[in-house]
Amino acid sequence: MADYAFIFDLNGTMIDDMEYHAKAWSDILNIDLDAALTLDQVRAEMYGKNVELLDRVFGKNYFSPEKEQQISIEKERRYQEAFRPHLSLIKGLDQFLKKTEASRISMAVGTAAIPINIDFVLDGLNIRHYFKAIVSADDVIKSKPDPETFTKCAELLHVRPENCVVFEDAPKGVEAAENAGMSCVVITTMHPQEEFKNYKNIISFIEDYTSADPQTFAKTISQKTK
Repeated sequence: MADYAFIFDLNGTMIDDMEYHAKAWSDILNIDLDAALTLDQVRAEMYGKNVELLDRVFGKNYFSPEKEQQISIEKERRYQEAFRPHLSLIKGLDQFLKKTEASRISMAVGTAAIPINIDFVLDGLNIRHYFKAIVSADDVIKSKPDPETFTKCAELLHVRPENCVVFEDAPKGVEAAENAGMSCVVITTMHPQEEFKNYKNIISFIEDYTSADPQTFAKTISQKTK
């Protein structure tokens, strides 16, 4: 099935770490920067690039680019320090990646994470070899829900968008996949199914990868594109 590709978001999709991101952001925004946001308000802003989040909370150009970079790196330092003892793949994903590779389905990572966090996960879990392409926050002009992250993955894999399945955990990521013309499998680590009711590109909901079958997902999009 070399004509198909799976594109994985990273945080919340391959590792169950979103609460650690939320805690790191909450500390940065409220303790360091006096934003006075509830934890739910922080969670609602957690999509796209770090600098985009800061723009949404404080307004565009509130911080200098140098200060935004400093805040971003410090937030990731705190997140990694807290999550490192818990770093592991979501249940069943290790076998799912092996089965996907054996099925000759190309794989990519398409994420709003910055490279240091991608390295933290892929190298920390020794799974980089599965992925033929990686698109990070640094590789796109606009992040999710803009489709650029996923369309760049498809271009790098030389696979048509309609032949791609995106694995996502967040509504904005599913929206980005829909905008890219791609089908989506949603893993409900952070958001319940009802939060995705407005999206028409979802082919499956899963709690983890234990029962997920790569060939089933590939056949589903094959039937959709006939």
